[in-house]
Amino acid sequence: MPRKIIIDTDPGQDDAVAILLALASPEEIEVLGITAVAGNVPLALTAKNARIICELAGKTDIPVFAGCDRPMGRPLVTAEHVHGQTGLNGPKLPDPEMPLQDQNGVDFIIDTLRAEPAGTVTLCPLGPLTNIATAFERAPDIVEKVQEVVLMGGAYFEVGNITPAAEFNIYVDPQAADIVFRSGVPIVVMSLDVTHKALVTKPRNDAFRALGTRVGTAVAEMTDFFERFDREKYGSEGAPLHDPCVTAYLIRPELFTGRHINVEIETTSELTMGMTVADWWGVTDRAPNALFMGTIDDQGYFDLLTERLGRL
Repeated sequence: MPRKIIIDTDPGQDDAVAILLALASPEEIEVLGITAVAGNVPLALTAKNARIICELAGKTDIPVFAGCDRPMGRPLVTAEHVHGQTGLNGPKLPDPEMPLQDQNGVDFIIDTLRAEPAGTVTLCPLGPLTNIATAFERAPDIVEKVQEVVLMGGAYFEVGNITPAAEFNIYVDPQAADIVFRSGVPIVVMSLDVTHKALVTKPRNDAFRALGTRVGTAVAEMTDFFERFDREKYGSEGAPLHDPCVTAYLIRPELFTGRHINVEIETTSELTMGMTVADWWGVTDRAPNALFMGTIDDQGYFDLLTERLGRL
């Protein structure tokens, strides 16, 4: 049976590819809905971009909801310097025609988890954890009903990409991340340690373009834009394609390896705010609370992406 998921997202070019991968994989994934959150760009744009991507995929039946427009306890930090002013700079894509749902995204998460049998819905956050944590705070009864949270965020060896200590998604709302990591829900973490091994090299981007489809061309143009920042920053042969690791894990978990460890979120020190303090070596007696991924079969990952995007 396909795995039922809610995608919680702040598109973002790499979020867009993650959504497209999920929508192209109905055998393994049933997308119940997409909830937008403020992150890479403000909420109005992330909610718009999620609908643009659904229309690009030809999946206009997927309901899209707007959630929280700011973090739980801090001013919003955005990433237009990476993703451009729209969040989806690169391809020229039309404004969406499909409607934004009237219901708030947090309420959709709560109502869906209450309505579905316990342990059958996986939450897939691709951005800050504000919507998920807010749902957990408003409706504590839903926590035990979550099958799993599979998220992109955090780092151990790679440490930070927005500050020296913190990865962007966790840094934007560390208080929300702390709530989620303390919730007791099973968590899988796609960290920078994984995503920085998943580089969009020129041959891999050429393979997207060679699909000869509207989706393939749009993805190639997104990654053309997205990678200019990371190439300059890291001096690497390509940019990391972060968020699709979440949906790839749901389809092919064997592409990833990691450790079940304790992860704590720094919420008080401005120097290390948002740091994922990952006890990779088991040096504390804190109980493990997350499967923290460290490696990826990068070629298998890009082969999966290219094959599935070719379906749309």
